[in-house]
Amino acid sequence: MELGVRILLAFLLQQVFHAGGQEDRGHEGCVPGFQVKHYQVEYSGPFQKGQPLIQVEFDDCAGNEDVAFEVSDPDFGVDEELNLVPRRDVLHRPAPVMFVHGVGSRVDDMAQVDVTGSLPPLWAPHTLRDILGLDQAYPYRSKRSLLVPPMIVTENQRAPFPRMIGRVISSERLSSSIFRLTGHGADQDPRGLFTIDINTGDVYVSRSLDREAIESYQLEVSTTDLGGNLVEGPTILVVTVIDQNDNRPIFKETHYTGEVLEGSPTGTTVMTMTAFDADDPLTDNAVLRYNIARQSPDKPSPNMFYIDPERGDIVTVISPTLLDRETLPTTTYELEIVAKDMAGSEVGLMGTATATITITDKNDHAPEFTHPLFEAHMEEGSTGVVVNLTVDDRDDPATGACRAIYSIINGDPTMSFEIHTNPDNNEGMLSVIKPLDYEATAFHTLLIKVENEDPLVPDVGYGPSSTATVLVNILDINEGPVFFPDPLRVTLMENIPVGSFVAALNATDPDILQIQSIRYAVLRDPAGWLSVNPVRGIVNTSASLDRESHYVRDNKYTAVFIATDNGSPPATGTGTLVIYLQDYNDNAPYVFPSVARVCEDAHDMNVAIVGGRDRDIDPNAGPFTIELGKQPGLEKTWKVTRVNSTHSQIMLLQSLKKANYQLPLLITDSGVPPLSNNTEVKVQVCVCKKNKMHCSSAPSHHASLLLLLASLLLARLCL
Repeated sequence: MELGVRILLAFLLQQVFHAGGQEDRGHEGCVPGFQVKHYQVEYSGPFQKGQPLIQVEFDDCAGNEDVAFEVSDPDFGVDEELNLVPRRDVLHRPAPVMFVHGVGSRVDDMAQVDVTGSLPPLWAPHTLRDILGLDQAYPYRSKRSLLVPPMIVTENQRAPFPRMIGRVISSERLSSSIFRLTGHGADQDPRGLFTIDINTGDVYVSRSLDREAIESYQLEVSTTDLGGNLVEGPTILVVTVIDQNDNRPIFKETHYTGEVLEGSPTGTTVMTMTAFDADDPLTDNAVLRYNIARQSPDKPSPNMFYIDPERGDIVTVISPTLLDRETLPTTTYELEIVAKDMAGSEVGLMGTATATITITDKNDHAPEFTHPLFEAHMEEGSTGVVVNLTVDDRDDPATGACRAIYSIINGDPTMSFEIHTNPDNNEGMLSVIKPLDYEATAFHTLLIKVENEDPLVPDVGYGPSSTATVLVNILDINEGPVFFPDPLRVTLMENIPVGSFVAALNATDPDILQIQSIRYAVLRDPAGWLSVNPVRGIVNTSASLDRESHYVRDNKYTAVFIATDNGSPPATGTGTLVIYLQDYNDNAPYVFPSVARVCEDAHDMNVAIVGGRDRDIDPNAGPFTIELGKQPGLEKTWKVTRVNSTHSQIMLLQSLKKANYQLPLLITDSGVPPLSNNTEVKVQVCVCKKNKMHCSSAPSHHASLLLLLASLLLARLCL
């Protein structure tokens, strides 16, 4: 119902605004809109879904690409072939008059469709004026003869109120019946907007209305007897609020920002400005037109930009050659944009916003060195930054069109230099990364090239000024002597005589252009085993070399020597001597563990497994031979059995009383010549009760034959 009312209202306003006027014509005499304004459809039964009724003739003079259609009866629509078709099966008789509304960017037009057929005279086709009640012919009829036309109220009306807006007629009304008005706007919120004279049926509006708040009201009219009983109705009454131009355009934002690349072609779109008008979009009250009121600054032209009056698109007008960021007085322009309703007429209301447009940079200027030749000095043997290279670039410093990339394109075959860009000032920092030798080359000539991070535009290239020569002069310094080889490695047998030759140190002075002498000295000799001849560099032993010393790690002993030249000032160098020590069988083996425990009543006579250890290494260590000492009678009580190359099993041949016994053992290594060691293992014979061992704390007895015999005799007497 609401859609139909809007279409009827739009059609009425169109007829009023364009009555007697000339329509706008398109290209070559084309008139946008419906080419036929009035159609007839014969009703001969139910309409089937999708079955074409008529084909309307419509042309917006631009191919109808963005045209949309609405039909006042929601059961019908217009398809792509411009056929009026039912959207579903229509079993009832449709309204006698339908309106088709066509809207596009270039056109807004409406046509009338009369539905003819066998109907009572009251339902004959009506004109628009009949339907709106302008000639007192009322199409809306309920039971009996209650006729309720749609009514129209202009918003923002001034006092006095109430104002009559229409009349409801009942041709068969009884004298005792009265009119009643209900619904939103009458007895429901917003209450009291509309009233009806209970006797005459005159409808009044009681105060000013706002279309932007509510654009139409749907009420119900009925008649009742004096007892409140319904006589006629209820019948729908639609009150439509007619728009006035009381809302000015408002932009979505107060400030817009955009950017355009320098040198862009004329007509390049920068941004789109959009404003909103709360008035009726079907009237000129909400038809907006845009224009640029002010441009700041106005150089080089006050009309550098243009805004499409209908779409709000801002495009460039200035030529690409003048749109040069480097020659323009500023890189940002501010525009004051005005949107005016009433299609831009003088009586239209205005809204404003600002647009800031930034001219962005493209890489149309190659970087250029400030000097063709740069000179630097660097001491030999040093590393670090040697010179900073400077360039000029007219492009935007904050973009890749200005940021520089440096490269060495010639003069560095040994890759001794590198160059990086200083991000703070765009300078090229040339550094030495491998120490340079004055005696090898006294100066280096490098060819440096500079480019931008972003590629240049096609018509711009890198010229001779984008390369520069750097002359690096190497300063001679007194360099310290250099040992060769370093480290020096020798292999010696430990325990060689004191004063034995160890090695001959070899240090040379890299300052080959100077004649200098070298003297040697010991810088670090942890064990104090070495001495060096200060002139000849001959290293001899000053103490016995011991492979088992804690100063030796992995059979290696390390000492450091220093060589000093007689330059001014003197310079020093260090060299390392690594001595690999070979083992000599100078350490006797020993047995571990040194204590063993056994229960005096143990059924298992195995006492312990003992092993051999030796500070020497293979072949001067294992396999070991472990056997009983040479004391007589030990073999009567003890037995030693070999387990493997390093361990043996100690066993008791008979039980002993609780006491501590010192068992003598003899262990021999496999060196050449072999070394033996007489040692003892303390064997504690303990009383074992409830998994606890109670051992004697008395001194140990030597496991001699007499002691063993006395122990056996005492045991027999006790029996």
